[in-house]
Amino acid sequence: MLRFILHRFLLMIPTLLGVAILVFLLLRLMPGDPVQIMLEGANVPRHVIEAERARLGLDQPVYLQFFKWFWAVLQGDFGVSMWTGRSVAYEIGIRLELSLQVAIMATVLAVLLALPLGTISAIFKDTWIDQGIRMFSIAGLAVPSFWLGMIVILLLLTFFSWIPPLTFTPFFQNPWENLSQLIWPAMAVGYRYSAVSTRMMRSSILEVLQEDYIRTARAKGVVERLVVARHAMRNALLPVVTVIGLEFAFLIGGLVVTEQVFNLNGIGKLFVLAVARSDYTMIQALVLLVSVFFVLVNFVMDLMYAFLDPRIRYR
Repeated sequence: MLRFILHRFLLMIPTLLGVAILVFLLLRLMPGDPVQIMLEGANVPRHVIEAERARLGLDQPVYLQFFKWFWAVLQGDFGVSMWTGRSVAYEIGIRLELSLQVAIMATVLAVLLALPLGTISAIFKDTWIDQGIRMFSIAGLAVPSFWLGMIVILLLLTFFSWIPPLTFTPFFQNPWENLSQLIWPAMAVGYRYSAVSTRMMRSSILEVLQEDYIRTARAKGVVERLVVARHAMRNALLPVVTVIGLEFAFLIGGLVVTEQVFNLNGIGKLFVLAVARSDYTMIQALVLLVSVFFVLVNFVMDLMYAFLDPRIRYR
């Protein structure tokens, strides 16, 4: 197992390097001069623009710019925001806790709903229980999470006179106030998240229940509850783990509209502001951050695959 983990970890290094190169080059291919955008207009004297380009290192060859940027990133320095003038690491850091907490809460909610509902739906296939769970999951896929969030806010405002707070309260500062603020966006996002995972779990369980080793266990007289829990669910979890992992990585930077609805100043909102302001330094760091999250989540999923199915690590 240790050899498997080390092998997968070493594969992350060229992947992250390739991601960094792509992020850097693709942003350099974007139209427009970042310095002119930063200085807001073309009426700035040419020598001022050239001086600013020299200060930012944009007058150097692209490969030198990349090596300097990448070396700084390895040291934890993502540069300075072209819009706010503050450190990019600081701007991301004050928002990352919020987005990460919403993603974790939505994932926990989705797992708690998807695993039992998907299993029950498969066991009671084509019954009224199965039909009800399928309606629940299809509704989750059909209803956008931001629209559901707006309905939740209207209901809370109507019946409890509750509106989203204007500022974010960290969990360890005031847990009750923190959860009262983030539980509703987590539920709105987690509902759709659970719908995808529920349907995947149902399909996977139905497929596994047709395998020969399941029929053998039943022929030996094993109780049906143990057949499902001990033999079927473990193998059925492999595709579900993939869906859960990818959805979690997406939530880090993909909650743009939901954050806007619930007045959350997270990574998704920062993404929109950075693009609107053409803050190249910020965009570069945010895209790299989300890419790193996807790579790390895939690494964790590889480890879970090896745990659920030992044949994977033995290969």
